[in-house]
Amino acid sequence: MAESDKVFAGSIPHFYDTLMVPLIFGGYAADTAELVASFSPCAVLETAAGSGVVTRALAPRLRADARYVATDLNQPMLDYAAARQGADSRIEWRQADALALPFEDAAFDVVCCQFGAMFFPNRVAGYAEARRVLRPDGHFVFSVWDRIEDNAFADDVTKAVATVFPHDPPRFLARTPHGYHDVALIREELRCAGFANIEIKTCEKLSHAPSARDAATAYCQGTPLRNEIEARDASLLQLATDRATQVIASRHGAGPVAGKIQAHVMVAAG
Repeated sequence: MAESDKVFAGSIPHFYDTLMVPLIFGGYAADTAELVASFSPCAVLETAAGSGVVTRALAPRLRADARYVATDLNQPMLDYAAARQGADSRIEWRQADALALPFEDAAFDVVCCQFGAMFFPNRVAGYAEARRVLRPDGHFVFSVWDRIEDNAFADDVTKAVATVFPHDPPRFLARTPHGYHDVALIREELRCAGFANIEIKTCEKLSHAPSARDAATAYCQGTPLRNEIEARDASLLQLATDRATQVIASRHGAGPVAGKIQAHVMVAAG
């Protein structure tokens, strides 16, 4: 993973939350919130909280006396998430590294992480930290994207942007968000971290955007793909977005567009 893959700063948090969240994250966030709430937790830790889509979905489902700690490595994303969340004394916002959590052992009933594990430099270490802070009967709930070929817009955008930089195509989407999809590997790394009971489900959904332009802008300007494009030639960001728009429109239509998205959802315990 390139260092720029972890940078969510500048205008990225805004584009991410206003375009990417409704495009691909909202539906899975609702599912995650329902799954976490089903355990009736008293204390929840969220890692890689991003712009707060899971936090906004989960907080209303938790009991009145629950403790909810939302963390992220990127302070700009955490600041954005906190600003979007309504006043709630149960929620603590804290910058934290999922690989070195600043919490005592056995402090939480549930640790959840939506689409963050792909960014862990050492996933076994991150999973071991989640297990360390879980109570003995606790659950680790997290999700990762399936391969890029099963996620239509991400695949379209990656191919389109490659035509702008044919000699050095940006590969952020394929390399990181969609680079950790091997279910056997995920299961093995969870076992290495000490989890004994592991459930994995593959969940397909349909992604919707008001237009091909919105979908293209979401990926090109609301993710670290933007960092890769600008590192090559910042003046070509708009051209890259235009190319992605053209490809999505050619494959999914000029008006409102829809495309397949697919992810793996894990529940680990023990």
